[in-house]
Amino acid sequence: MNLRPTRTSRIATKFACVAGLLLIMATELVLSARRQSQTWDEAYHMLAGYRYWQARDYGINPEHPPLVKLLAAIPLVVAGPRVPAVPKGTSKFEGFVDARKFLYSNDADVLLFRSRMVAALLSVLLALLVFKATEEFFGTAPAFLALALFVFEPNLLAHGGTVTTDVGVSCFLFASVYAFYRYLKERSSLRLIECGFVAGLTLAAKHSGVLVLPTLMLLALGELFLIRARTEVAAGPAPPVRASVNKPALRLTAALAAITAVAIIVLWSFYGFRFQARPGNLEMTPSLAQYMRGSGALPALKNPVLFFPISESARFHLLPESYLYGWADVLIGSANPRPSYIFGRLHPHGLWFYFPMVVLIKSTLGMLILLALGLASQALRRNQFRRETIFVALPPAFYLGMSMTSGMNMGVRHILPIYPFLLTLAAAGAWALANNHRAWRFAIAALVAFHIISSLRTYPFYTAYSNEAWGGPAKTYRVLGDSNVDWGQALKTVKQYLDRHDIHDCWFAYFGSADPSYYGIPCKLLPDTFITWWGRPVVVAPAEYQGTVLVSANELASPYFGPVEMNPYTGFQIRTPVENLGGSVLVYQGRFDLSLASDWSRLQRAWELSGRHQLEPAVAEARAVVADAPRMVYAHFTLGSLLLQAKQKDEARREYQAAIALAREVYPEYQWSWVPYLEAQLKTM
Repeated sequence: MNLRPTRTSRIATKFACVAGLLLIMATELVLSARRQSQTWDEAYHMLAGYRYWQARDYGINPEHPPLVKLLAAIPLVVAGPRVPAVPKGTSKFEGFVDARKFLYSNDADVLLFRSRMVAALLSVLLALLVFKATEEFFGTAPAFLALALFVFEPNLLAHGGTVTTDVGVSCFLFASVYAFYRYLKERSSLRLIECGFVAGLTLAAKHSGVLVLPTLMLLALGELFLIRARTEVAAGPAPPVRASVNKPALRLTAALAAITAVAIIVLWSFYGFRFQARPGNLEMTPSLAQYMRGSGALPALKNPVLFFPISESARFHLLPESYLYGWADVLIGSANPRPSYIFGRLHPHGLWFYFPMVVLIKSTLGMLILLALGLASQALRRNQFRRETIFVALPPAFYLGMSMTSGMNMGVRHILPIYPFLLTLAAAGAWALANNHRAWRFAIAALVAFHIISSLRTYPFYTAYSNEAWGGPAKTYRVLGDSNVDWGQALKTVKQYLDRHDIHDCWFAYFGSADPSYYGIPCKLLPDTFITWWGRPVVVAPAEYQGTVLVSANELASPYFGPVEMNPYTGFQIRTPVENLGGSVLVYQGRFDLSLASDWSRLQRAWELSGRHQLEPAVAEARAVVADAPRMVYAHFTLGSLLLQAKQKDEARREYQAAIALAREVYPEYQWSWVPYLEAQLKTM
């Protein structure tokens, strides 16, 4: 009697196991998404995607290409939500404000959840690709190991259920590398077009997706290296024939050119093959040329090596205007100093070691050890795995290396595309080690279990994950900031906590673009640098307060206020919170000095009065703040601006000059942007 499983039963078992793991992942994404309030960019992406479907208006949110936004907006097209008036301007400020109105004038929870679930399909697709590619590269057993690691990877779970572009670019970059591998194994026109198509999807997912093209070039060079090595071995002591390498080099060059051409055509298709970003007579504000040269308080794109190709591409309509606008935005943002927060310290600029350290902090210890074992495994360096090893090791190394040169240290999500490759590499190497040395099998199994348990322990608050060596999710805010910890996602958890403890009198320093009132949060809002965007009446904070204060982790890190005396919430950094909500909002109780926060809210109140044409009380409020906080640049700027409105130019000039002097004296590395802006204002007076 033959008890060996038939081929059909093996296929059915494999299908059932893959489906089971994907079901677990889908369940994690669904349940986690339901527990999270809107994160910073989601409403903006949703409004943009809806406008793309509705009017082909690609001037909204050009910072990111359309693909993911179009996908996530499909449920909105079906629902037909109320939409604010067509925006005349296209600045980020106007976009975020309109997006917030759009989301919260409808059933925000329903729309957000539906859009998140459609976007989450990219996570499922990526999981399938990881399994399929790993199986073709290294075999079925490593593929299951890679899929298990993927399903419980906290960083992929954190961003896999949000309406953002990070998982999208991760998915299509991995798919492009896999498609190129398939083309090299069996060259055909169909596989070449397939690779170009997927590369085009990568370009259309996020601007960093442009790295797909140099990645494929590097992989082509790796292929030529392998061809040369095989030729030298075959030739023995005789010198290799140069033509044996030159001919494949020409073929690969032609293939890469074809892939690039197809990718660009696919990219154009997402903009409707139209150069102009906006339909009809609508224009970008500012225009692309103005934006690149600097406009108002906006910095310019000064590097001619970057300025020239964008301007010439616009001049000759080589790429869509919206895509070029987004590129200018990304390059301006990365070229100018942007604070980064790591190891409990705020730095005025990006750090080359930031992203490698983020990987060590936010990856599970189980995965990191498996990766180290995989890299150390001699099995991956065997002849039959050389091409496959290059294809899973080179792309993440290149992507990480490029990220290390960026000045934008804003979170692990910006290097999310390296994770599918790292998980594949870890699984393949660890399995090879276990297969060659039976004693290692229990250790590998224990590490996989450790990875899974560490991930499950942080459910459903994956955004704030850090591994046990750094104290876990409750301590992540002490070493990292921004979307590594706090992206505005904890409002539902805050509401539950306040209800559970029957707290109604409280103050909340909230970082995020969501609307706390939508979730029924009774706290009065303390100031942050974006609070005036949302148009809510300003509530002036007391200089002293006794009771409950909630502070978002990003307000503690203070990348937007600055360090020490520039940060209204510095005093909370040395206090111990009574509760940590979802890893991102800290709860404090007691007596607090809120004098600097009070000064900020009074300045915002002054601007509010000015908007109502009540200049006299506005100037009086700003004067009082300058007297209380004479070293605050923003106070002098506000008073100077209000005096200018009151046609008191001489005194306004003195306030601007005082602001410039302070910007050069008080932590100038964090206030560099004030000086050129204020000097430009002085010239117009």
